[in-house]
Amino acid sequence: MKIHEYQAKAVLAESGVPVPKGRRAQTAQEARAIAEELGGKVVVKAQIHAGGRGKGGGVKLANSADEAERAASEIIGMQLVTHQTGPDGQKVKSVLVEEQMQVERELYLSVILDSAIGWPVIIASAAGGMDIETVAAETPEKIVRVAIDPATGYQPHHGREVAFALALTGDQLRPTLAVVGGLVKAYMTNDASLAEINPLVVTADGRVLALDAKMTFDDNALYRHPQVVELRDKDEEDPLEVQAQDAGISNYVKLDGNIGCVVNGAGLAMSTMDVIKYAGGEPANFLDIGTVNDPARVVNSFKVILADPAVKAILINIFGGMARTDVIAQGVVEAMTTMNLRQPVVVRLAGTNVEEGRRIIAESGLPIIVADDLGEAAQKAVEAAAVVA
Repeated sequence: MKIHEYQAKAVLAESGVPVPKGRRAQTAQEARAIAEELGGKVVVKAQIHAGGRGKGGGVKLANSADEAERAASEIIGMQLVTHQTGPDGQKVKSVLVEEQMQVERELYLSVILDSAIGWPVIIASAAGGMDIETVAAETPEKIVRVAIDPATGYQPHHGREVAFALALTGDQLRPTLAVVGGLVKAYMTNDASLAEINPLVVTADGRVLALDAKMTFDDNALYRHPQVVELRDKDEEDPLEVQAQDAGISNYVKLDGNIGCVVNGAGLAMSTMDVIKYAGGEPANFLDIGTVNDPARVVNSFKVILADPAVKAILINIFGGMARTDVIAQGVVEAMTTMNLRQPVVVRLAGTNVEEGRRIIAESGLPIIVADDLGEAAQKAVEAAAVVA
C-alpha cells in the first residue's frame, strides 16, 4: 500500500526524522493560508502516488502567499503525467505546502528488504535528488549498502557507517544518526516495504532533514496497523485493483492486454502470462486466486476481469493441490450461467479431483473451450481473443 508524501513525512516525524514545516491543502485558498503561516516563501507540491512530479509541472516555488495561491490553483485539478503515471496521468486533488529550504547538499537514503539475504538494508548515496536506478546503473560506486541483522536489530554503528560514507561528520553527525535511526524505526515498526528519503538534504544552516519522503507498506501486515490503513487513498489506485481487493482477491494487477487470466498460485500465474506472450497474445491481468475452495471466489474473479473492457477472452489455468478443481469448475459454470458473457472462456484443469472438474464442465452444456495443457490453453485463448476482436 502506498501513501502520499505528506503522510509519509508525518510517519517519519513520529519516529524522530526532521521534516520541513508544512501542511496539506485541498484548495488554493487553503494553500494561501498555509503560506501566510509559513512566511510566504514556500514550495507547492502535487500529492499523487508517483515520482517525477517536478518534471511534470507538479512542483512550484512561491515567494509570497499570492504566488502560493496561484501555484496551487494551477496544480490542483490538473492531470499530472510523469514517468510513473503512464500516458493518462493522475488527477491532482491536493498539494503539500511547506517552507522553502536553502539546500547545500542533496543525498539519498532508504530502507528496503533485500530478498536475496532476507534482511532489511539501508541504502545511501551522495547522489540524491536523482533516480537511484540511474545512479546504480551509471555510478554504482556512489551507493552504500548497510544490512541489518534482524536478530540484533538496528545498532548505532549502522548509522555511523552511513554518515561517514556520506561525509556527514562533525556537527552533522548527530542529526544524521537521528535521521538514519528514525527511518529504520519507521520502516520496522510499521511493516513497511520501502521507506525512502530523496533527497535527504543538508541546509545552509547545517540541518539534516527529509525534503521528500516515500513509504509503501506490506499489504499482508496491514491488519496489524489500522493507523496505516486509515492513510489509504483509493482514488490513487487502479479501480479494478480496488474492486478485486474489496472482493477478497488481493493478488490482482491490471495489465494492458486482452486475455483475462484466473490462476491459482503466483508462480503459475506468471508462467501463464509468459506462455500467453509466447503464443502471440497479451495478458490483461495478473490474478492469483490462491488456494480457495469456494465457487464464489471464482465468480468474483470473473466480475473483476470482465470489468476491464479490453478483455476479449478468459483463460482459467488451475493446478489443484489443496485447491480442488471440481470446486473451481463449479465456480466457472456459475459465473457463465449468471453473467452475460460474450467473451470465450478457455479452461485447463489439472490436479485434485480433475476428473470430477472436467465432468462438471462437460455436462454444463456451456460453450467452454477445454485444453489439456497450458500451451494448448494459451494458444486457444489467443485464437479466441482474435475472433472477438
